[in-house]
Amino acid sequence: MRPVIVLTGASSGIGLATARELAARNYALVLAARRADQLERLARELDPSGSRVLAIPTDVTDDASRRELVRRTHEQFGRIDVLINNAGVTVEHGRWWDDPDPLRVLRVNLEAPIELVRLVLPEMRQRGSGHIVNIGSVAGRVGTNGMYSASKFGLRGFNDGLRRELLGTGVAVSLVSPGFVRSEMTASARLPMPGPHVIAQAVAEVLLRPRREVIVPRVYRVIALLSSVAPGLADQLVSRVIIGRRYGP
Repeated sequence: MRPVIVLTGASSGIGLATARELAARNYALVLAARRADQLERLARELDPSGSRVLAIPTDVTDDASRRELVRRTHEQFGRIDVLINNAGVTVEHGRWWDDPDPLRVLRVNLEAPIELVRLVLPEMRQRGSGHIVNIGSVAGRVGTNGMYSASKFGLRGFNDGLRRELLGTGVAVSLVSPGFVRSEMTASARLPMPGPHVIAQAVAEVLLRPRREVIVPRVYRVIALLSSVAPGLADQLVSRVIIGRRYGP
């Protein structure tokens, strides 16, 4: 039986690349995102038969929508083996304090993954198997934007705590932490970036070999370490190279 994977934020960026990577590896996929048309086209592209890939338009911030996602997945496949919490947003108007609804970042990036885990965890614990993969960010180790980093620091803390709470249950918990990669979310960043396929491959690999945290691309491991051991130097690096290039003077 193919493992059944629920993937949020599947219609673009890292989610789109991950959907294609996992479909190529013959998983059963449930694709969740708000953009129904894009989601349906992707499902047809990945599985013209409609038997292995299911598109479910979902607003991860809405409780009824989250529950419908789980219900329809069970209706189609009977189980959820893997939950990949990938849906994410950042502020839309420059600095977070100028955004009309900055707390939306916390609702999408932190609250929604927690609530989705609450919905799928009972069956995984009862079965004694399952895998929760949270897509974090290097911004969850190195603060670059107050609101976005708050959400990703929180997700990383949730991931660590949950992983330890579930030790010995058969349910694995992993964090994949991307640095800057090309996506809609990073369109305004003036930095050299690889494509989202590198994250998709990391997600596929962590499903085969669960790990606590994977940071990709690898260069960001150095930046994360620098933030811990030399925070003053990291302040200068982030301010000049990342924040300055993203927003300008």
